[in-house]
Amino acid sequence: MRNTARWAAALTLTATAVCGPLTGAALAAPPASPAGLYAPSALVLTMGHGEGAAGVTPERAVTLNCAPTASGTHPAPALACAELRRAGGDFDALAAGDDVTCTKEYAPVVITVDGVWRGKRVSYERTFANECVKSSLGASVFAF
Repeated sequence: MRNTARWAAALTLTATAVCGPLTGAALAAPPASPAGLYAPSALVLTMGHGEGAAGVTPERAVTLNCAPTASGTHPAPALACAELRRAGGDFDALAAGDDVTCTKEYAPVVITVDGVWRGKRVSYERTFANECVKSSLGASVFAF
């Protein structure tokens, strides 16, 4: 009987020594947050007047976060994020409005986008002929 008690005590101590740190680590781990399930989508969009971003001082800048929810300083983050999702994050694929007629006036507007879209680095620059042309393309994304 004494031998059985010793074996039981030895097995309990061994199990505690081997398995104790494993269960402690599992209990100490923080629960997974829902935000960790999404690839980040956080962008900074700027707008300025001139010929190319190199010589233009941004006049306006907004932030746009699309994952896990739409937010940021963009005036319409939900619409802009939905538009970008439909375009697959391709700013050149944003559709121009069919019902928009713009003048041929040349007053260049430069848009830049820098950040991360679905976990991938994004850097985009485009010069539009004027404010009307800029507004006709990607109305929600570039309307700030």
